[in-house]
Amino acid sequence: MEESNIGRAFEEIKAHPPNLITIITQVSENKQKVIIKIKDNGKGMNEQIKSKIFDHLFTTKAVGKGTGLGLAIARQIVEETHGGRLSFNSVIGEGTEFILEISV
Repeated sequence: MEESNIGRAFEEIKAHPPNLITIITQVSENKQKVIIKIKDNGKGMNEQIKSKIFDHLFTTKAVGKGTGLGLAIARQIVEETHGGRLSFNSVIGEGTEFILEISV
């Protein structure tokens, strides 16, 4: 998200804040799952990044700036340990939403 401020004037950032994160929690209609949605209004991901986002050691950060373990481990914990599901939606220019579903 920090990249979305590059090249923007302070007035523009103040008028249209780019760094927003929305968290929504809900129970599924059948009351069998808890659903947590975490959405940002960043720049979104292209198809190449989307295809690798859960790969072990994948990162979009510069060398030495990230380990690339976060989403791979998060998915493993949610899906293998808790029998849930971790998915996402992302649209260029609109942001990304991660969706965690865990059985109650």
